[in-house]
Amino acid sequence: MRLRQINLEDCERLAASFTKPYHQNYFAMYSSVLGGVVIHPFLMTVPMDDHMVHRGDGIFEVFKCVDGRIYNLQRHLERLDRSARAIYLQLPVGLEEMTRIVVETIRLTGQRDALIRLFVSRGPGGFTTDPYECPASQLYVMVGRLNGYPDAFYSEGVRAKSSSVPVKKSYFANIKSCNYLPNVLMKKEAVDNQVEFTVSVDENGFLGEGSTENVGVVTRDGRLKLPRFSRILQGTTVMRATELAEALVAAGTLQDVVFEDITLTEAYSSAEMLLFGTTFDILPMVAFDRHPIGNGAPGPVFRGLRERLRWDMYENPAAQTPVFSKGARRKA
Repeated sequence: MRLRQINLEDCERLAASFTKPYHQNYFAMYSSVLGGVVIHPFLMTVPMDDHMVHRGDGIFEVFKCVDGRIYNLQRHLERLDRSARAIYLQLPVGLEEMTRIVVETIRLTGQRDALIRLFVSRGPGGFTTDPYECPASQLYVMVGRLNGYPDAFYSEGVRAKSSSVPVKKSYFANIKSCNYLPNVLMKKEAVDNQVEFTVSVDENGFLGEGSTENVGVVTRDGRLKLPRFSRILQGTTVMRATELAEALVAAGTLQDVVFEDITLTEAYSSAEMLLFGTTFDILPMVAFDRHPIGNGAPGPVFRGLRERLRWDMYENPAAQTPVFSKGARRKA
């Protein structure tokens, strides 16, 4: 069959019939290339010659809006700014203007609960590795459905295994860039091995991170121990959790919160293992490399931190960026 050229009239016809089952998860997209917001999935595109597409030359953040409030936005934007400076990428707009664009894009959807993906690219302009062929950086904001995790993940826990995918070098590990091939391979490894998550292990045998998650352990003597951030990305959720954990220290549930190297042996013998991430907040890991963790059930530190994170998300104005006027609060 010979290929045919698609013209503008064809595009209009394709747009009218362009529907896929997963499109129900896409609410709206802001594109600085288009200069506005589109709601039809056919138009939610990035130019092929954008360096973010063909070189992974861009940065991103993912955060959520819950009950009309964006959670932890400032910390996400501060990390975006750090990533931009690390790869010498000029943000297309300031962080204040970026916040306005994010808020207005969410408002256009009418969705009080949503997952927001924010991308800053080097921009279109060519297909080489030369970043200077791109005249200007671009901003893309994607607002989609916030899908919850199964209740059983919280009540019964999740399983994970060590990953065979090498950890990133420290320079790249601390940049939230769009080059996520190692992370993709880690997730594939989890699915192929019929576990929920994988955790990287460095050449010295120390725990790293999940494909998109931070990991920590609770030692038998009651310390919340988290890997150093020298070889892993500093997660926004885990950092907020360490601050909220001080209440558990004060209550005697924890003895201390520390950032230290964690060996596999320490992980296997820990009282609890925890995963931290934007979409699910915190999850209890009850089996790691087929070793039962603690008593094989979610523990008190998980329950205490989850309660504090939920309070922070729904009840703490200092952690929220308003999108809609205050409505009836959902029970946390």
